[in-house]
Formats: sequence, C-alpha cells, structure tokens
Amino acid sequence: MFSIRISFLHKFLCTTMASQVMGGTRAAHVFSMLVLISFFVIAAEGAIEEYAPMKILMDEWDIRPPSWVGSDPCVGGWAGIECTDSRITSIALADMALTGQLPSDIGLLSELESLNLSFNKGLKGLIPASIGKLTKLVYLNLVGCSFFGRIPDTIGSLQQLSYLSLKNNSFDGLIPPSIGNLSNLSFLDISDNKLVGSLPVSNRTTPGLDKLYKARHFHFQNNQLSGTIPSQLFSSQMVLIHVIFDRNNLTGSIPSTLGLVQTLQALRLDRNSLSGSVPSSLNNLSKIAELHLSNNQLTGPVPNLTSLNGLSYVDLSNNTFDVSDIPTWFSTLQNLTTLMMENTRLQGEVPQALFSNDNLETVVLRNNKINGLLDLETISSSNHLLIDMEKNFITDLSAGGSNSTLKLADNPICEGTNMTNNYCIVSLSNSSNLILPSNCASVACSPDQVSSPNCTCAYPYTGTLVFIFVSFSNLGNSRYYTTLQDSLVTTFQSYNLPVESVSLGYPTWGSSYQLELFIQVFPSGQDRFNQTGASAIASVISNQTLPQRPPFFGPYSAVLTYGNSGGGGSKKGLTIGAAVGGSVLLLLLALVGVYALQQKRRADKQWSRSIPLSGISNSSASAPRLKGARLFSFEELQKYTNGFSEANDVGAGGYGKVYRGILPTGQMVAIKRAKRDSMQGGPEFTAEVELLSRVHHKNLVSLVGFCLEQGEQILVYEYVPNGDLLDSLSGKSGIRLDWLKRLKIILGAARGLAYLHELANPPIIHRDIKSNNILLDKDLTAKVADFGLSKSMADSGTDHVTTQVKGTMGYLDPEYYMTQQLTEKSDVYSFGVVMLELITARRPIEQGKYIVRVVQMAMDKTKDLYNLQEVLDPYIGLGTELKGLEIFVDLAMSCVEESQDKRPRMGEVVKVIEKITQLAALNNSTSSSASYEDVSRDDLLPSAQRSRP
Repeated sequence: MFSIRISFLHKFLCTTMASQVMGGTRAAHVFSMLVLISFFVIAAEGAIEEYAPMKILMDEWDIRPPSWVGSDPCVGGWAGIECTDSRITSIALADMALTGQLPSDIGLLSELESLNLSFNKGLKGLIPASIGKLTKLVYLNLVGCSFFGRIPDTIGSLQQLSYLSLKNNSFDGLIPPSIGNLSNLSFLDISDNKLVGSLPVSNRTTPGLDKLYKARHFHFQNNQLSGTIPSQLFSSQMVLIHVIFDRNNLTGSIPSTLGLVQTLQALRLDRNSLSGSVPSSLNNLSKIAELHLSNNQLTGPVPNLTSLNGLSYVDLSNNTFDVSDIPTWFSTLQNLTTLMMENTRLQGEVPQALFSNDNLETVVLRNNKINGLLDLETISSSNHLLIDMEKNFITDLSAGGSNSTLKLADNPICEGTNMTNNYCIVSLSNSSNLILPSNCASVACSPDQVSSPNCTCAYPYTGTLVFIFVSFSNLGNSRYYTTLQDSLVTTFQSYNLPVESVSLGYPTWGSSYQLELFIQVFPSGQDRFNQTGASAIASVISNQTLPQRPPFFGPYSAVLTYGNSGGGGSKKGLTIGAAVGGSVLLLLLALVGVYALQQKRRADKQWSRSIPLSGISNSSASAPRLKGARLFSFEELQKYTNGFSEANDVGAGGYGKVYRGILPTGQMVAIKRAKRDSMQGGPEFTAEVELLSRVHHKNLVSLVGFCLEQGEQILVYEYVPNGDLLDSLSGKSGIRLDWLKRLKIILGAARGLAYLHELANPPIIHRDIKSNNILLDKDLTAKVADFGLSKSMADSGTDHVTTQVKGTMGYLDPEYYMTQQLTEKSDVYSFGVVMLELITARRPIEQGKYIVRVVQMAMDKTKDLYNLQEVLDPYIGLGTELKGLEIFVDLAMSCVEESQDKRPRMGEVVKVIEKITQLAALNNSTSSSASYEDVSRDDLLPSAQRSRP
C-alpha cells in the first residue's frame, strides 16, 4: 500500500511539473523544487522498505549499537551493515551478544548477499522458511548460536550460496536433500549438531549432496548420522579437499569411489562403525596429507599407503586388521610427521629406517605385539620425537644419543630392575604450556590487563581456535605458531581492523585429536576494542579467511570470549533524528534532564521503601536481626579487630582483607572488609546480605552480621579455625588427611553446595568453588565459604547469560567460560576439580599440567585403583585401605564432563559420596550425620509463607 501511494505521489508531482513548465522563471524554480522532492520521495521508498525489516530485527534481538543513528541503515554508517544503492546487502553482527530468534521478516531483505550472526549464543529457535527468499545470498554463517529444529528445505532455494556454515548449534532431523540444489556451494559445514539419518544422494526426483560439484569442504563431524556412506556421493567431477565425517554412527564399508576425488587433501572417517577392508583405490589420492580411519571396525590387511608420498598424518588406530608385520611404507613416506597405529595387531621389530625421517615428530604404536630390539640410533640428536611403544613385547633398546621422549611401560624391558627408568614411567600430559617468547619482562600491567607481544598493556579479544586438521603433532614447536600468528595479523590488518598484534599459546590436544589453541588479539592505539571492533574480529575469524594460513593448519572452528571489552556501552540507546533542529534538540535535552531528575528522586524513594535494610539506624542497638545476622557499626568492628590491625589480618582475597575479631560474647568471627574497587552498589550489597542471612546449614559458613556505613561494606562471618582445604592438602596447616578424613570433608562440602542449589530459596549458584573456599572447623567439618561471587538463580531463571565470566582458572567450567551460560552445573564442574585435587594434592594447573588431563591420561580402568598410584597424594593411604576410590574417580570425571548436560546434579553427587563413605567404613557419626536435606525449608521462606504453629 505504501508503494502504491508513493507511485501515485510521484505521478502527481510529474504532472504538476509539466503544467508549470510554461510559467517562466518562477515556474522553473517550482519545477526544480518538485524534481528534488520527487527524488527524495523515491529514495525514501527504498529506505523504508529496508528499515522495516531491520526495525523488526533490532526489536527481536534487543540491539542498538551507538553507531546506529537515524532511521535509515544505509545512511550514517551503521556498524555491521553494508548497502548498495540504499539496499542492505550485508549484515555482519558476529559476537554481539544477540538474543532472541531469527524472525521470518528476514526474508524481506531481498538484496541481502551476506549474513553473519556467528557466536551469538543467545540466538535460538527455528530457522524460518523465509530464509529461502534471500535468493541473492552468497554467504550464510550461523556458527556457535543455539538454533534448533530442522534445517529448512527452503535453504535449497539459495542458488547463489557459496558458503554455508551451521556448525555448533542444535539442529536435528535429516540433512535436507535440497542442499544438493546449491550448485555454487564451496564450503558446507553442518558439524557439531544433532543431525540424524543418512547422507542424501540424488535420484530421478530429488537432489542430493553428490550434485555439489563445486564443493571443496564437507564438514559433517560430530552428529548422529547413520547408514552407509553412499558410493554415489563421490565422483571424478568433484573438487573436494576436505571430507570430515568423524564422530557419527556411520556403518558399512569405505566406498571405493573416494579414490576418484583426486583433489582430496584430508579425510576423516574416524570414530564411526565402519567395517570391511580399506579400499586400494585410496592410493589414487596423490594430494592427500591427512588420513584418519581410527576407532572403527575395519578388517583385512593393513592398507598399503606406499604411493601416497604427500601423507603427513596417518591414524589407523583401534581397528581389527589382520595380524601383520610392520609395513614398509612406515619408512618410505618422507613427509610423515605423525604415525598412529595403536592396537592394530602389528608384530615384529620396528625398522630402524623409520626413525631416520627428519620430519617425524610422533610415533604411537602402543598395544600391539611388537617385539625384540627397538633401535633409535638413526634419530638425529637435534630431533625430539615422542615415541609411544607401551604395552608391547620389546626386550631391548638402543637409544643412541637421542633426546626423544620414549614410553615403554608394560614391556618386558621394564620388568625387574629397569622399572625405575624414565621410559618405564607413564607420561601424563598431552598438552603444552608453550607461550611464544616475549621481551616484555619489565612491563607492569594492571591486574586485569595483559601485556601484548609488543609490550603494551591492554584488554585483548580472546578465544580458542580448534583445528580439525593439523599436519604436525609436536605441540612444543613454536615455529608453527609464529607463522600462524603472522598470518592472523596480516589478515586482520587487510580488513583495516585496529589490531596491533596476536598472541597464541597453551596448545593442547582436545577430543578426537583436534588442536586447541588459545588466542589473544590486541588492539592498536587503544586499550580495548569497542563492540564494533570485537564483532568485526569475530566475523573475520568465523569467515575462515586467512589468505596466508600456513599449510600445516587446516580448517578450524572458534570459541570466542571477550569479557573485558568495556567498549560500546549498552546495546540499547536513545537516538535523536538528525532532522531535528538545534533549538528543538536543546529543548528536548532539557526536558529529558528534568524527567531523569524526577525519575531518580522517585526511584530513590521507591528504593528506600522496597529495601528492608535501607532505613535502619546506624545504632547497633536498633538494628534488627535478619535470620540471625545483625547490623554492626563501623566503630564496633574497629574495636573488635584492634583497629583492623595487622595482627588481626588473617588473609586477603578478591573481595578484600579478612580480619579476626572477638565479639563481647567471646565469639570469634572473620570480618571481611571490601576493597574500594570491589564494592557493590547499595541495593546490590543489601540484597546480598538479605540472601546470605537466610542461608543456614552446617556445611556453609554462617553470616553473623554486616556493616554499611562510612562508605564501608563489611561482612561478618563465623570464624573457622582450621583454615581451608588447600592448606591441609599442601601440608601448610600441619593436618594430615587420610582417605576417611578426605571423604568426610568432601561429603560435607557436597552437602553444603547441594543445599545452595536445591533447597535455598531462591537457589544460589556459588560461581567460585575451589579448595580454598572450603573451610575446616575444629572437627574437620567442611564449610563452604565466600559467597561474594554468588548468583541467585532467580535472577534469570535456569540459565543465566553473564556479561563477565567470574571464577578461578583451573576450576572454571569450560562451557561457562566459552558461552557465558551460567547454570548450577558450572559449580558441579568446579566441584569435580576439587575432588581430583583432594586425591592428588595437586593444584588444578601445576607446572603447565591441568589436573583433569593428568588424571585422564593416567587412568587405566583395567588395573587396581585405575592405575593412579603415581598421581595420588602419598598421604591419602596412611593406615587406610582406599576402598571406593575407583567410584570416587568415576564420579569426579562425570562432574568435569565438557558438556553441562552430562554432569550430575549436586544432590546426586551427595548420594554417591555417601555410598562411598559407607563402602570405606566411615565412622557412624559421619556416615549417619544429617544430610543436606535435613534443614527446615521454613528458614528460607518469606515470612508470609512460613508455617504457623
């Protein structure tokens, strides 16, 4: 209707102009004016057509960056929006903390060519069928959101699409065959979803993936795809370079037609249920560099890979090949860096020639029947290899001058007097604490800032890059990372982004041998990126556009976190149209100021009425008790702590200093005095006091009182005399903890935490569970402490998206860190780390080794105590049999599962630990002590809801 009116007005103006032409000079002026008006009216039509759907998107996603000024997204340079001829052609809003759904009105942006909404975990719901109306779309990136449901069939209407990435969402159902209509598609990534069913191929009536002749990437890993890999899927017409199907439920044989795809560089079919022999046609893949077929049910002879001279990474582990001598191609593939043939029924001696390859970095041949002499004489003294030959039948060793890492545990050579040799001790780490070198030792940054490679202090954009393919395995070789670092900087600067430098470090092997690499991107000319800059960096990373990416790094995914951006302020803003005159603008600003002042006064009055503590007297005599907590004056607390003297100072934390004090009653208390930079607003502090005053349990440190005067925020807690669990595990306290005492402590801590999650009203997420927040009283009863970081679950329902991740590294839930999605399962992860700390007496991160990985690597469930004797704290077994330890470890490992959905609730954790304590014959007083449920719910209910006698 609007378009009809515009057209009518346009015709009317043109007619009027024509009738005025004969009117001389005056008519000429009128004519010129009407031509100008007509031009603006026609232009406005296009602007309004674009603004209407953008307004719907803005309202749905709750977004209004500061640069989005005015009503026309194509005028004024809206960040993330690009236009051509007043029509929106590109939307790039990666990592903008968007929430909501993708509305069907997106289909109205008919000129859109690029849509990037990646890394917005708050975006969820179904993809609307109207996405198929974006027929000019070339690029669609929805990586790292929370969309679910089926991928719409209408996506097959996007005939111009060349890049489609739906990775890391929750899509389910079948892969739509209509994707086969996307004849221009080059990059297809639907990995890390919940897709089921078979791989669709074409027939006479429907399209299929086999018609994607321009596709170079098939990334389908980590779904629930089933059925066989159709032989029809591959042909000589295809130009695929990456076929990634690992971690699915695929069955049947490997199709011989794979050998027709001459362009293939990387093939991952590992972690499926494929059977049969490896087809000899794979020898035709002359360009292949990566071959992953591990963890299937493959049979027949070990494949002959002699002709694949470009191979750098081979993993055929955990298949049931025919018993075979060591293949000759082990020694002839000169580009080989990584050879993994664990549990493949190999036998005989390893040929000496294998180790003469200067490119070789890793050889894993564990759990075979390799025997005789292991001859390492040909290894260059400058070449450091990892050689894992554990669980074989090696009887002799000739190591020469090699400084390689050798693992020979569970071989005859390690029996008897040789057991103490280094190569007979199980190595525990599969990660590296490598950080690229820096010359910034003299640079002192504030606690929250980081020194860049160029020695400037800033708040970097951070995240983790996960590489699906890498053609190396030596994590400590810095040359790989420096090359990638330079490539990243070049890429960012080619997009004119204000990037000073990039730092990479802490490489580690994640699940399924994917390289995880920590990244920090530092700003140029400022100490932090604003929201627009951060979003632009996320867009570049998600685009997979590294023009100079080193050849030994393949495709990657990313998890990005930018907790300290500080830039850009709120995404909602007040926009005043540019057409408003100066005087009107001043008047508006004045009215706004008056209105704001009135609102503030009204809010202050409302706050004083609604906050129960706000009107209380500073006199302690008149202070009411809040479920046992009382109001102290600052003068009283000065007296109880001898003027906050150093003699009474018992420690400090993120909140501030802690002082020991003695009340007139003789009760000893711990007085926490907030630092200026950690103080909350008045309402937040009083709300926290109210919450803590209602929480009462024998395994939680009780709040005795508080002080809120003279600009101070002070919390007064019960004093717990035996320090924290960390002190006892480290030996600092002088308390030695055997297995029974440790079980008593961890059971108490579990009960306290379960109470916070399941019985507190409202439930509370602690957010900083760690060993030094578990205090021990005189009877070694555990008390969970420090609710300074706690979060009420009532604040935002079950899941809470935080604006800044809080907690302690090493204990921090990786899913919370990556997604900023906070649930009680984040506490469960931290508690699992404490459980591992309890049995090992190791810090969560110690000498670059992460305790979770240390235990994972050492575990062997076929052996007594899961083969963990080398990592257990020696004091744990003093005078005690370690009954139930295996169950305890299983429970701890379930708590530290990467996915929150796989972790137990704390109530379930309590019940399992109670059973373990019974199994370990814990004394009756502890095993029968009150559980976390033995507390009156009345203590937590508002007074109006409490039961009456």
